Amino acid sequence: MTYTPKSSPPPPGPALPVLPAVPAQAAPPARPPQNTPTPSAPPSGPRRTAFAEGLDQLRSAATTEPGRLRIIGALLALLVIAFGAVTAWQMTDRAAAADDVLTRSQPLSSDAADIYRSLADANTAASSGFLAGGQESSATRDRYERDIRTAAEKLVNAAANAEPGSPSTATIAKLNRLLPEYKGLVERARTYNRQGFPVGGAYLRYANEKMQQEMLPAAEDLYKKENQRLSADYADATPYPWAAIALGVAALAALAWAQHRNYRRTNRVLNHGLVAATATAAVVLLWLVVGHTVARAGLNDSYDHGVRSLNVLHDARIASLKARGNENLTLVARGAETKKIGERTYDAYDYDFGTDIKALAAHLAAAEKLADDTSGERPVTAAVGNMTEWKKRHTAAREQDENGNYQQALDRVIGTKGATGECFDSVDENLRTALAHEETEFERAAGDGRDALTGMPAGAAVLAVLGAAGAVLGIGRRLSEYR
Repeated sequence: MTYTPKSSPPPPGPALPVLPAVPAQAAPPARPPQNTPTPSAPPSGPRRTAFAEGLDQLRSAATTEPGRLRIIGALLALLVIAFGAVTAWQMTDRAAAADDVLTRSQPLSSDAADIYRSLADANTAASSGFLAGGQESSATRDRYERDIRTAAEKLVNAAANAEPGSPSTATIAKLNRLLPEYKGLVERARTYNRQGFPVGGAYLRYANEKMQQEMLPAAEDLYKKENQRLSADYADATPYPWAAIALGVAALAALAWAQHRNYRRTNRVLNHGLVAATATAAVVLLWLVVGHTVARAGLNDSYDHGVRSLNVLHDARIASLKARGNENLTLVARGAETKKIGERTYDAYDYDFGTDIKALAAHLAAAEKLADDTSGERPVTAAVGNMTEWKKRHTAAREQDENGNYQQALDRVIGTKGATGECFDSVDENLRTALAHEETEFERAAGDGRDALTGMPAGAAVLAVLGAAGAVLGIGRRLSEYR
C-alpha cells in the first residue's frame, strides 16, 4: 500500500491590488483592398410581356387535342365574323353611294342644267319681247318670268344640298347676286323700248353681256361640278368589294379544312355546327357576288343609257337656246356688234348663231347614237328635222335684213307663221320629250341597281354571327367528347 501525502495550501502572502477595468475599443473596420471591385447583385432577366406569356400558354395548349380544338374554333369564329363585318361595311358604302346617284347627285346635276337652261331661255324671251316692242305678247312675258322664277328656285335647292365651303357654294352665291342685276337691266331696256328711246337696245345688249359673260359661264361651271359629283358617286358605288370576297373565300376554305380534319380524326362525315357555319358563309358570299354584280350592271346601264344621254340632250338644249338668243340679238343690235375673223368682218351675234347651230347639230347626232329604243330616238330625229328647217328660215331672214327689209326679217324671226321661232319651239319641245324619256330610263336602271343592294349589309352581319355561333358549337361538340 502506497501512501500519498496530502498537499497543503500555499502560505498566505500579501494581497494584490485590483486594477480598474479598461473598456474595450472597437476594432477599426477592415478597409477593402485598393483596386478590388465591389461585388454586386446578380442581374435579373427582362420582365416578360403579357403577349409572350400568352404565346407560351398558346403553345402549351396546342400540344393537346382539346387545346388545338379551342384554337381552331376561335380562329374560325373570328374569320367568319371578320367576313361579315367587312361585307357589311363595304356594302353599306356602296348602297349609300348608289342611293346618292339616284336621289341626290343626278337630280342636282339635272337642276344645274335647268338653271343654265332657264337663264338662257329667259335671255331669249327677253330679246324676243324687246323685238316685239310695245306689242310684246303676254306669253313671251310669262315665259321670261317663269324662267327667272325657275332659276331662282333651282338655285335655292342647289344651295340647300351643296356642301358648306365647297366651290359649288361660291358659284351659287355668285348667281344669286347676278340674277337680280340682270333682271333690273332687262326691265330698264323694256321701259326705254316702250318709250321709243334707242338706249333701250343698249341696256338689253348690256344685260345680254352680263348673261353671256358672267351668268351662263357660272351656271355651266356649276353644271360641271355637279357632274363631277355624280361621277364620284358612281365611282364609289360600282367597284367590286374585293376585300370582302377574299375574306369570304378564306372563311370557306378554313371551314372546309376544319371539317376535313374532323373527318380524318373521327371518321364522322358531318359536324352540324361546322356545316351550318359553312352554309351561312356560302350564302353571304353568293349574295355578295350576285347582288353586287346585278347592282353594278344596273348602275352601269343607268350611266351608259341614262346619264350620258341626259348630258348630251342638256347640251343640245342649251345650244339651241343660245342660238335663238343670238338670232334675236342680231336684229336688236342691227350691226352694232361686229367680229373680225381673218380678213372678213361678221355680225357678232350672227357669227355666234352659226357656232351654236353647229354645236346643236353635233349634240343631236350624238344623242341619236346613244338612243337605245324608238321612244328615245323619235324625238331626237324630229329635232334634227326642225333644226334643218330652222337653218333655212334663218338664212332667208338674214337675206331680208341685209337687203334693208328689216320688218320682213323681223317677221321671219318672231312672226306667227313660217318664222324661225316655230322651229326653235319645236326643237325645244322635242328635246324636252327626249329628256323626260331618258330621265325615266335612268331612274329605272339606277333604281334596280340600288335595290339589288337592299338589305345586304344587315343580312351579311346577321348571317356572319350565326355562322360564327355554328362554328363554336361545332367545335364545342368535339370538346365535350374529352370531358
